[in-house]
Amino acid sequence: MSNAPARVVVGITGATGAVYGVRLLERLRTAGRETHLVVSPAGVLNVHHELGLDRQTLEGLAHTAYHPSDVGAAIASGSFATAAMVVAPCSMKTLASVAHGFCDNLLSRAADVTLKERRRLVLMVRETPFNLAHLRNMTAATEMGAVVFPPLPAFYHRPQTIDEMVNETVERVLALIGVDSAAPKAWAGL
Repeated sequence: MSNAPARVVVGITGATGAVYGVRLLERLRTAGRETHLVVSPAGVLNVHHELGLDRQTLEGLAHTAYHPSDVGAAIASGSFATAAMVVAPCSMKTLASVAHGFCDNLLSRAADVTLKERRRLVLMVRETPFNLAHLRNMTAATEMGAVVFPPLPAFYHRPQTIDEMVNETVERVLALIGVDSAAPKAWAGL
């Protein structure tokens, strides 16, 4: 992806795990990537509840932020070149919208555009346990080219804090979308 544009679309939805989206925005900025943010109304509520941030503060973490009803925004078109899109966290509602091409808002439209343009789409799905509809929607999204990436922590590097677990997960996502400075901890073997 070294020739890919340095733009990344970040979606934040109402699933728990808002810290992943916020940390991703922070890390993409330090990696020199231009970020384009769209947050669902439930995502704003969750960011406020889990992290104490308001919409303005959250949007300040991105280079450009869009309202989810702005379906005429740049990120709604395949002609707006991006390297990837990450939905962090991704609610089951958003997963279903992506899996079935139901582009009823900018977030799901941007994901649809990412898939149709054959760009990397990472969905950090958050729910547990999964029901059959969740599993089928994950299968459908995967068959269309998305990467379903539940933010499950790795323990082989013996994290001591929640921050370490969040950071490691975000580094793995950065590696998946081709960010050169991504530094996930590699398994060295026994």
